[in-house]
Amino acid sequence: MDLPQQLKAVTLTHVRYRRGDQLGHFLAWISLVPVFISLGGFVSHFLFRRELQGIFFGVGLVISQFINEFIKTTVEQARPETCALLEACDSHGWPSSHSQFMFFFATYFSLMGCKGIGFWFGLRSRWILNLLHWCLAVVTMYSRVYLGYHTVVQVFAGAALGVVVGGSWFWVVNSVLYRYFEVIEESALGRMLCVKDTSHIPDVLKFEYDNARAARKNLVDTTKFD
Repeated sequence: MDLPQQLKAVTLTHVRYRRGDQLGHFLAWISLVPVFISLGGFVSHFLFRRELQGIFFGVGLVISQFINEFIKTTVEQARPETCALLEACDSHGWPSSHSQFMFFFATYFSLMGCKGIGFWFGLRSRWILNLLHWCLAVVTMYSRVYLGYHTVVQVFAGAALGVVVGGSWFWVVNSVLYRYFEVIEESALGRMLCVKDTSHIPDVLKFEYDNARAARKNLVDTTKFD
């Protein structure tokens, strides 16, 4: 009888750290931030917001990851020697996909803040949110080196690529694709999925708040007359 082929686990959340290392434990969770953003942030955004800016933001992250994988398979630079303990030697290390993801996210998010797109908060809160995302990006980059998944060169390469791709995609979306947002909104598929663009509204939260109150008041007034 032939021996069964060696099995391999899905590594989406397979992050290892040294037993008893509290910092390593913390950084292991930090390194999962891209997963939380992808599954929690953008999936919930599409389900409940349907904003074209957010949708193209997510599309850009997917494109960025495809670029990362293409470069990895082309360059084929090995991970550090610690990859044997982490069972990660079968994948390439340059550039770091985690670093690229987070720096793409931080760059795009900051550019949205500078242009006043998609924020429901005041100017001070925008800076706080931008600082939070850059801090998360830096800590994620550090976590990949500390945990032994990447070298310093690999995480900096990922960070640089994330900034370049994030800035470039922001320009493409808001200088080229933006002119087609209305067409997408008015298309049959756009109407069916209820996609919309509110980037032209200065304060989306106040706009939605006022309209929700007005709709409720109108409903109450209509009920009174019935």
